[in-house]
Amino acid sequence: MNATEALDRLAIRELVENWAIWRDSGDWKNFRTCWHDDAVMMATWQQSAVAEFIESAKASFGMGRVSHHFMGGQSIELAGDRAISQTKMTISSRAEVEGVLCDVSCTGRFYDLIERRDGRWAIVLRQPIYEKDRIDAVDPTETPKLDPERLEAYPPGYRHLAYLQTGLGLPVKKDMPGMTGPEVEALYTRGKTWIAGGDL
Repeated sequence: MNATEALDRLAIRELVENWAIWRDSGDWKNFRTCWHDDAVMMATWQQSAVAEFIESAKASFGMGRVSHHFMGGQSIELAGDRAISQTKMTISSRAEVEGVLCDVSCTGRFYDLIERRDGRWAIVLRQPIYEKDRIDAVDPTETPKLDPERLEAYPPGYRHLAYLQTGLGLPVKKDMPGMTGPEVEALYTRGKTWIAGGDL
C-alpha cells in the first residue's frame, strides 16, 4: 500500500465514522457533507434520495426517535475514484413494543458505494445488510407478547427491528439483503459493476 492509497482509505474510514456520529447527534449540516447530491439511502423504513432521507431523519429525531449506530471493522475495495466500503455495524433502537419499553439491536454491515468527486470522498449509495437482530425489554421483569405472524413476515436479519418500526407506523421493506440469499448476491453484483465503471 502506497501513501496515496493509505490516505484514501483513511479518508473513507473517517467518512463512515463521521456519518454515525453526525447522524446520531442530529448534526444535519455536517451529516449532509457525507453524501453526494445524487446519493440514495436504503433503510428498512425509507428508500429515497438523500435529501428526502435527511428530512425524514430530522423529523424522526425531533420526535425523540433516535437510533444509535455502532461501527466496527471495515473492508475497503479501491478502484481509482471509486470504492466499496463494508463496515460492521449495530443499529440500536428503543421504543414501546406491545406496551413494553424495549431495545432492539440489529447487527450487520453497511455496504457503501463511495466516490471521489472534486477531491472529496462521499457516499453515492448506502445499503445496509441485516444479519441478525434481537429484542430485549428495558425492564427485564417485563416481556412483550409479540404476534408471531407479524414477526415472521420479515426476514430473520431484521424482523425484530421491523416489528418495532411497524409498531411506530413506519412502512418497512420486506426484501432487504441479509447474510445470504438472492438479495445480497444481487447487491454484490451491483457493486462489482459499479466499481468497474458502470452506472447504478
